[in-house]
Amino acid sequence: MATTMPFALFQLYALLLLSLLFSSSNAQAVPSHHYVAPFNRTAYPSDFVFGASSAAYQIEGGALEDGKGPSIWDTYTHQHPEKIWDKSTGDVADDFYHRYKDDIRQLKEVGMDAFRLSISWSRILPRGKISGGINQKGVEFYNNVFNEIVAQGMKPFVTLFHWDPPQALEDEYEGFLSPKIVDDFRDYTDLCFKLFGDRVKFWITLNEPLSFSMNGYSTGTFAPGRCSPYVGNCTKGNSATEPYIVAHNLLLAHAAAVKVYRDKYQESQKGQIGVTLVTHWFVPKTKTAEGLKAPFRALDFYLGWFLDPITFGEYPASMRALVGRRLPKFTPEQIKLVKGSIDFLGMNYYTTYYAAPTLSFNAVNLSYTTDNHLDLTPDKDGVPLGTPTPLNWLYIYPKGIRLLMLYLKNKYKNPPIYITENGVAEANNNTLSVEEALKDTIRIKYYEGHLWFLQKAITEGANVKGHFVWSFLDSYEWDAGHTVRFGITYVDYNNLKRYHKKSAYWFQNFLLKSSTK
Repeated sequence: MATTMPFALFQLYALLLLSLLFSSSNAQAVPSHHYVAPFNRTAYPSDFVFGASSAAYQIEGGALEDGKGPSIWDTYTHQHPEKIWDKSTGDVADDFYHRYKDDIRQLKEVGMDAFRLSISWSRILPRGKISGGINQKGVEFYNNVFNEIVAQGMKPFVTLFHWDPPQALEDEYEGFLSPKIVDDFRDYTDLCFKLFGDRVKFWITLNEPLSFSMNGYSTGTFAPGRCSPYVGNCTKGNSATEPYIVAHNLLLAHAAAVKVYRDKYQESQKGQIGVTLVTHWFVPKTKTAEGLKAPFRALDFYLGWFLDPITFGEYPASMRALVGRRLPKFTPEQIKLVKGSIDFLGMNYYTTYYAAPTLSFNAVNLSYTTDNHLDLTPDKDGVPLGTPTPLNWLYIYPKGIRLLMLYLKNKYKNPPIYITENGVAEANNNTLSVEEALKDTIRIKYYEGHLWFLQKAITEGANVKGHFVWSFLDSYEWDAGHTVRFGITYVDYNNLKRYHKKSAYWFQNFLLKSSTK
């Protein structure tokens, strides 16, 4: 970390200390009498966007229908079923490919303004490249989807890359491990802007490059499943170098796509383009001087890894110091492309962790996950920081979203922010009847708390423009398969019927039955 810090960040130290002093698992619920009155959508700016999110591999199905080529997730789930908790695949998922009209209609019934979804690169370009041919059936599908969203009076927020690059490019040059991916991603996004930009006015280049780089190339739990043998059960990979190479190429691909959009399409289409990043919020585990710095270093490795280059033109100082030569460098030309390459920031927030300096460090078996020299845990002395959930990494800590928004405001020049994912999971309990499974009280409490703290951040000057739930439908949750449910709409995986949960009706009341001024 730099030895000097802007005054605004010293204010964040105070916030971190308050987080430490007042953190407890029973202090996260926000009593209703603390809400602004009335607590509904009228508590937000009039142009604030409420929506729901999804991703192609998680909901579409139709894995190889109508000319779609395989993505690395199609390959990974079939070749490595042991890495998926229930050994399932996304071959069918929610069958959105055939049910999109009814799903979009049901989302509108809830009262949402927008639907965030991703385009499957290999559904449009089965070989990953323009020269490999454009799949017109895939183009037709997305045209139909975007037309339906607009016809229902909602805005499509479209992610161009949500972790599922074409297997063809993985086979040809190992995908995002190669700088060759930058040109192919640029060409793919150029095609999407040309085909769909008359209706899509909010483009997101990448979803959570952190998760793709870390889980795909450091821990090996996501496709393509690469890691060092001392980290996990992987047949190939290098956890010390590959995450940084992949992240660097992701940033360059993002910047290339933004340049194409700004140069060729933005003036006429009048849209915006950004990126979606993710981080936990972090609070100090100890009150020592080094302990109070630990959350900032954690934020550098989770968030600053991508947002520092986009905002300031270089990787965080803490990463450069600790990772050293393993961290790629930007050329002067690349800095010009990457710096300033967002019109808005998509931000995914789910939970908060404690951060503390590690007492020892293995200098031989290096990996991205240990390079920060930190101990990141959701509990202290056996007491969880927030309310536990069925996912071992997700603890409910609503006030973290406010602290994160203020951190972005103070450190990163207060960019326009859309919360592009925010949500909580329940276990997929097959012993429950559908009627019982629809009673998701935990999700209502989660959103009550997070939306209240988000509104508070806005009143304190955070430039937040929208909030998207994760997710609209119960969906295929990557390595967790179908073992957990994030949706406000229940999907019966026996027959794929949809049922709104109590949380969907809570949102309907929050959004549609609010008083008007």
